[in-house]
Amino acid sequence: MIATLAMYDWPEVRADTDRLWHHIRDGLRRRGVPAPDELTRGGDLWALWLDGGLVLGHTCGFPYRTRLHGKVALVGTPDYGLEGAPPGYYYSHLIVRRDETGAWQDFLDRRLAMNGQDSQSGWAAPQNLAAREGRRFSRLIDTGAHLETARAVAEGRADIGAVDAVTWRLLERYRPSVTGRLRVAARTEPTPGLPLVTALAAHAPAIAAAVRAAIADLPGLAASAPGLRGLADIPAGAYLAVPTPPEPTPVEWTG
Repeated sequence: MIATLAMYDWPEVRADTDRLWHHIRDGLRRRGVPAPDELTRGGDLWALWLDGGLVLGHTCGFPYRTRLHGKVALVGTPDYGLEGAPPGYYYSHLIVRRDETGAWQDFLDRRLAMNGQDSQSGWAAPQNLAAREGRRFSRLIDTGAHLETARAVAEGRADIGAVDAVTWRLLERYRPSVTGRLRVAARTEPTPGLPLVTALAAHAPAIAAAVRAAIADLPGLAASAPGLRGLADIPAGAYLAVPTPPEPTPVEWTG
């Protein structure tokens, strides 16, 4: 049995993540669902998400619709109370250096930093926004993490980046030296947020109930940097309906 809640598990909020898991764990056991004592941290996320013993995992909409759908069951979508988004939905901020002028469209031919090609917020969201203009970001830098995307833009190694709005909250709280050098040039359309999934499909309703109860038992989570407020029910079809942009070509990668 494993459980992982890695998507917003920054060191600064790890105690809150553990507290949440312990409440979920105890609620699962009361409902007859086996649960590990502690969260699994580290290791390959794909291996964790596809593990047959996954009790609860936090993934991204892009991996869910492209590889995980049909292999895991949806539990629900954490709601972070983002302004301008329905419960459980989120969006990305397109960030540029504070001293750069111009609209986000002026950066379409410049270097886009992204946390990974399997990211909805860092890759698909900005490309889908560009597609509405009949364009595409065509100079790409893979940073491996949203924090590194923000750093790459702030330090001039990239010109524009996409960071999801919940991570931006974390950055503003815990990395003001980075965000102080950046400005938000635009935000993308809201899409279904990062879902909770399980390999134990028969237990998915009980797992969802345990998660909801745990969030209700910890009202202070809403005031923490991620701002967790509840669990939304977003159907699989809403995830599958989000467009997946074409894969980048070799010539689009830059140093």
